[in-house]
Amino acid sequence: MDGIHLMATAMRAAQLKLDVSASNLANVSSDGFARRVARTTLGPAGLATSATRDAAPAPLRHTGRALDVAVAGAGSFFVRDSAGRAIPVRSASLERDARGVLVDDRGRALLGRNGPIAASASATIDADGVVRDDGRIVARIARSAGTSLESGFLTGTNVDGMHEMVDVLVAERAFETAQKTLSALDEERQKDADDVARIKA
Repeated sequence: MDGIHLMATAMRAAQLKLDVSASNLANVSSDGFARRVARTTLGPAGLATSATRDAAPAPLRHTGRALDVAVAGAGSFFVRDSAGRAIPVRSASLERDARGVLVDDRGRALLGRNGPIAASASATIDADGVVRDDGRIVARIARSAGTSLESGFLTGTNVDGMHEMVDVLVAERAFETAQKTLSALDEERQKDADDVARIKA
């Protein structure tokens, strides 16, 4: 692997890191957004960068709204999408649809043990996933074992804005350095080629 190829892969790696950090920074205030982490490795084909989801827990943000619900700790609860699939989620700001079913901001129905949950706007949700309407239990939210819920909260994001700003600057500098090195190597190669041509002439 020559220097030009290595610098080209270094530029691609720096660009991906820049894109990942910029996306994280753009979502620093997005509830439920999980930070992505870019990691670079050196292999036979040069530098390769991949992005993975940061599993670090995100803090809960207090809203005080009874139908905002988030997982406290590990686990998830479930909503049903338009294709009928049960989707695990960790946070949802619920509203009532035209049928009185509790749905999230994507229109996915909150799932109970017996299907979608219908309740009034004054319903409450406790830590065990019990949905009460006027003090009467109307459903139990489908959730993974050991999942505890917090009503009046939404999951925030695990993005640290200052950290991402530093990562953006580091990635920009790495890209510029690789670009300058690539240009210098290319100029040197062109000079060598010109010297060989003159000698042959």
